[in-house]
Amino acid sequence: MQFRQQALAKLQSPEELDLPVRLARPRGWLALSVTVLALAAASVWAVTGTVSATVRAPAILTHGQGSYVLQSPVAGQVTAVLAKEGARLPADSPVLKVRTADGETVVRAPAAGRLTALAATIGRIVATGADLAAVEKTAGTDDPLYATVYVPAQQAAAIPADAAVDLTVQTVPADRYGVLRGRVTSVDPTPRSAQRIAAFLGDARLGEQFTEDGRPVAVTVRLDTSGSTDSGYRWSSADGPPHPLTSMTLATGAIRLADQRPVDWLLP
Repeated sequence: MQFRQQALAKLQSPEELDLPVRLARPRGWLALSVTVLALAAASVWAVTGTVSATVRAPAILTHGQGSYVLQSPVAGQVTAVLAKEGARLPADSPVLKVRTADGETVVRAPAAGRLTALAATIGRIVATGADLAAVEKTAGTDDPLYATVYVPAQQAAAIPADAAVDLTVQTVPADRYGVLRGRVTSVDPTPRSAQRIAAFLGDARLGEQFTEDGRPVAVTVRLDTSGSTDSGYRWSSADGPPHPLTSMTLATGAIRLADQRPVDWLLP
């Protein structure tokens, strides 16, 4: 009680009333100024800034025309295999011989391309329409590779034209050689069924794999070329891998979506 009376008496003293009142120390003013500047910068960015987002989805490297499945036109037994996997076949070139009750039938490739998979072996009994081989349609060894990214249908509308794409290639260590660069050339608005994907890639297994989470949309990506890399394409690293890329190689694509505003202002 005594200390309280002394404090009140000191405050009521005329000598104390003439002293200036210190509202804050210099250090406090500095902290307040920094806080105000930070809030002002955040407000400006909320109005004028943008946020970048990406969508990641499975992808595959192919030539632009896709592939087709070579099917047996007859039922019978395979007696000869006339082509090897990896070989380039001209149109109408023989691939297999199948013996039927009426004699031997030569199964030919209807279009030029590269034989990517051969399902038939000598002695196998095949039915009419059975899958015998997969052929990738190419005109020559210099045909460029493309990437097809199978994006969930609900995210396809947000992909802008010529969007940048980074591809992590399954056969290339990303931590050493980086990612493959590309640009979106087209977005097919129609969701792809497993059958349609299988027909394009010539592989039913891949058709099922890419549709495990529903029917995706096919996004075609043009790969950026480079004359200074062994692969002939541009990578996030200076040189990229010391070997060429091959078609039917799996990858993961990261597509940059259109920049979005961080704050949506609602007007009355």
